[in-house]
Amino acid sequence: MKYILVTGGVISGIGKGIIASSVGTILKSCGLHVTAIKIDPYINIDAGTFSPYEHGEVFVLDDGGEVDLDLGNYERFLDICLTKDNNLTTGRIYQSVINKERRGDYLGKTVQVVPHITDAIQEWVMKQARISVDSDGVEPQVCVIELGGTVGDIESMPFIEAFRQFQFKVKKENFCNIHVSLVPQPNTTGEQKTKPTQNSVRELRGLGLSPDLIMCRCTSPLETAVKEKISMFCHVEPTQVICVHDVSSVYRVPLLLEDQGVVSYLCQRLSLPIEMRPRKMLAKWKEMADRSARLLEHVSIALVGKYTKLSDSYTSVIKALEHSALAVNHKLEVKYIDSADLETTTLQNEPVKYHEAWQKLCSSHGVLVPGGFGVRGTEGKMLAINWARKQNKPFLGVCLGMQLAVCEFARNVLGWEGKTIVIDMPEHNPGQMGGTMRLGKRRTIFKSSTSVLRKLYGDVEYVDERHRHRFEVNPELKHHFEKRGLQFVGEDVEGERMEVIELDDHCYFVGVQFHPEFTSRPIKPSPPYFGLLLAAAGKLQSYLAKGCRLSPRLLQQYVIIAPAITIKAIPVRH
Repeated sequence: MKYILVTGGVISGIGKGIIASSVGTILKSCGLHVTAIKIDPYINIDAGTFSPYEHGEVFVLDDGGEVDLDLGNYERFLDICLTKDNNLTTGRIYQSVINKERRGDYLGKTVQVVPHITDAIQEWVMKQARISVDSDGVEPQVCVIELGGTVGDIESMPFIEAFRQFQFKVKKENFCNIHVSLVPQPNTTGEQKTKPTQNSVRELRGLGLSPDLIMCRCTSPLETAVKEKISMFCHVEPTQVICVHDVSSVYRVPLLLEDQGVVSYLCQRLSLPIEMRPRKMLAKWKEMADRSARLLEHVSIALVGKYTKLSDSYTSVIKALEHSALAVNHKLEVKYIDSADLETTTLQNEPVKYHEAWQKLCSSHGVLVPGGFGVRGTEGKMLAINWARKQNKPFLGVCLGMQLAVCEFARNVLGWEGKTIVIDMPEHNPGQMGGTMRLGKRRTIFKSSTSVLRKLYGDVEYVDERHRHRFEVNPELKHHFEKRGLQFVGEDVEGERMEVIELDDHCYFVGVQFHPEFTSRPIKPSPPYFGLLLAAAGKLQSYLAKGCRLSPRLLQQYVIIAPAITIKAIPVRH
């Protein structure tokens, strides 16, 4: 087993997740089996109770794990299926050590950070690195480990110490460290500054880890003199200083690393069993990135939500939209609308903001209301749904978005007021927040053979998608809605939970209780999102009429990316 540790310096949010994913991608393109682990130094057990404004979206895995959004990047880039144990936090490590102490496993010894916490970290990594994440069940050969936060943070010290010991335990030829640092370029001088990187590497070396590769995040390509200066002061060869400048698409980052010889270096440094041959997978990534940059037609989607001030709150949603837009050969424009800005209270207090929000909504080709918790902005979301329904605009509601679509229909079509439409699930424990929702992959059975969404999924009888919700539509009211044209076309296996809604005589009005964005891939867009983009681009009816096939022109342009990721590794929906 080969281990690649990715650390970060200077600032957090520097792009370690994309770089770790990209390193894994170029190694997978060489035929290696790659897994990934994300370490978060916070004391929370998992990401489930975070506000999206803290660390971005909460990504949900097949096994119900609520994890950091970087695991979503790993799954999308590497096309693998991770588990909750691939996300390690300080809270989980301390919890496991304390549980062992309570059982008496330490035989009366004093339990300390060193060696007990550091040993637990190493054991966790070594055990999880060998768990297969591909559909073929083969044990991984390389494990990419991303250490969250910044070198020097107090909370990450036990992990740094653990990996200082770890490099000797697994031997030098099986371990390497990639350090991601920032090279700022102040507008006042326009000069690329190396001092932050020098200080960051010095601190890392002082803690016992010497970086093998220094990946420099910068706005423009590194000048040769800057690269040589970093090389001289950070005790590495100039070829070990890698420039990761801003690019138009994240799909270009693996290509950027490949062009600078990262695969060749890792092959030599870790004695990887790689044949140095042309890698078709990366050629397809380049074609995909190039085609994305050449798109001329635009399609705009209004994203009406509660956490629109931070785009990371909806990372997987945005990626699902991008995958679908690429499939229909359109350049995506996402119009973020704070749902509270659509409400009449905003009209009274901030009329300019109110009119700007409604102008964005009315000028969009489609409307998306994603999931989210809390009552703030709920009225605004329902106003957006009402507008999409009346104006025959393509609409997709996810999780809470579906529930609100049902509530909007009940209020404005059925004329109900004060009736409980959405209810608490029986298994929900209101006194305990973490891990008490309906989580993970669940099966949805299609009840209608004419369902648009069923056709988009390939006319299958059921689909397996990931869930994350505490509430559900009251199933006892189902017949009232269906008599007026709102059809519940998908239910759970027991027929007790409403999973999919569709509105009769509408271009595309779909709501899903699950989160299809979590399983979207660049070459296999999520069907609900794909349907939204098709409808927004005016192509849905022709697509359905052709038996859910793209036109020859679109197909020719789209299939070039099909080999970009091994198709057999995609979770198959029956």
